[in-house]
Amino acid sequence: MAATQGYLALILHAHLPYVRHPEYDEFLEEDWLYEAITETYLPLLDSLYRLANDSVPFALTISLTPPLCHMLRDPLLQERYTRHLDRTISLVSHELDRTHGDAALSEVVRLYHDRLTKAQVAWEQRWSRDLVSAFAMLQERGVIEIITCAATHGFLPLMEAYPEAVRAQIRIARQQYREIFGRDPRGIWLPECAYFSGVESVLAAEEIRWFVLDSHGLMFGTPRPRYAIYAPTFTPAGPAAFARDRESSRQVWSAEVGYPGDPAYRDFYRDVGFDLSQEYLAPFLGADGQRKFTGLKYYRITGRGAEKEPYNRAWAMAAVEAHAAHFMAQRAQQIAQLREIMNVPPIIVSPFDAELFGHWWFEGVEWLELFIRKAAHDQREFAFTTPSRYLAEYDTHQLVVPSPSSWGNRGYWEVWLDDSNAWIYPHLHAATRRMIEVARHFRALEKLPPLVDRALSQMARELLLAQSSDWAFLMKTGTARNYAAKRTKDHLLRFTRLYDQVRAEFVDEAFLENCEWRDNLFPQLDWRVYA
Repeated sequence: MAATQGYLALILHAHLPYVRHPEYDEFLEEDWLYEAITETYLPLLDSLYRLANDSVPFALTISLTPPLCHMLRDPLLQERYTRHLDRTISLVSHELDRTHGDAALSEVVRLYHDRLTKAQVAWEQRWSRDLVSAFAMLQERGVIEIITCAATHGFLPLMEAYPEAVRAQIRIARQQYREIFGRDPRGIWLPECAYFSGVESVLAAEEIRWFVLDSHGLMFGTPRPRYAIYAPTFTPAGPAAFARDRESSRQVWSAEVGYPGDPAYRDFYRDVGFDLSQEYLAPFLGADGQRKFTGLKYYRITGRGAEKEPYNRAWAMAAVEAHAAHFMAQRAQQIAQLREIMNVPPIIVSPFDAELFGHWWFEGVEWLELFIRKAAHDQREFAFTTPSRYLAEYDTHQLVVPSPSSWGNRGYWEVWLDDSNAWIYPHLHAATRRMIEVARHFRALEKLPPLVDRALSQMARELLLAQSSDWAFLMKTGTARNYAAKRTKDHLLRFTRLYDQVRAEFVDEAFLENCEWRDNLFPQLDWRVYA
């Protein structure tokens, strides 16, 4: 590392729940993936490769969660995304004609047409539909570090009573990472930054060197950290804890006080899928003709309660310029103040959901690239780094036992454990106990019937998928609540049916094949991890 006053570690958490429904020709919730590909992952790759090819000195950490990696490489979902993109381009082509007489709107439509056609070329030709390999090549070039997450983004503190379940979430994730990237992950994004005392021992056993937690998780640690959240600490088991810096994070993610709420930026919620007539939209919607977001949003945020005004790209880019410069100045000032009172160079850790950039905050990817360029060339207070690089350079740190914490509302478990979703946990725990029971029983047998072996692996898949923190989150927020509840129930019901068959030593092969066809992630999964 070059001599500097301090460091900034940008961490992007790229994750979506596992949504794949081969039993339907089209499925609304699969659009979550398609929107993220178009609006976040493709633009982000374009930006990162542009920075790398221009030899801009930067480093960035990104988590690619196991469910996301699997979905991005799934042939069925790749084909469906191609259809989704073709349909959206067809709609925007019709919109060019419809808005021809409106100068302001037609300019916005041309912007979308240009972005979507470039996305199509990138998807089909530049990356050959393999975005995971595109990110992997950036890691090979040394400009990003890819880290892992728990296997299905399970909320680990609510599995604390079942160490086998926690171990399964971490070990299966590490194994999938190795299969994809040809190496072991050095860091992990704990789902929801949720930490409980003891999880670091599981991480150490899987040779994971560091993790991220929220600021109060370190500040309330024992003993109190000497350098607060601006230096990592080692846990008794070994892995280092890096804490989120709320000041820098809030400036970026908060729609209330952060940059994305600026009235010059594009409004996320007003979409032509709800503005235009059903008759006009019918050819571009799903087979059921249901209204939904199309991704074509023509208005800027403007103001609360005000009539929306058309999006003006030049104004938005001027805001991007101002906000990139402001964020750079704020971090430089922050580093300079910290360096005066610290004996080691401070590190500011700024983690974000990757989908904030481009999807929720339309201009977010442009902001990120411009900030990186400015910070690389227009200041000398800080340099970019990753937690792994920081630990390699500075390997002596205080020993601290962190406090249980998460980055959810009020900082603990309430988002994932409240009146809206608490009903799921007795069922999840019962299934976990049964999984441990059968894993221990059948591991002791010298020879296992192939159908039983497959059924045990599928039981593990169903349990892992039911444990996803996304379902409890969606129940709490009310977004897709019914879908989240159904997913939890369906996985548990399939698990229970397979359990009954395994215990009866009679597996219905047709039912098992149907389960494997529906939920095909982790093809190399070994159920013995639960033993």
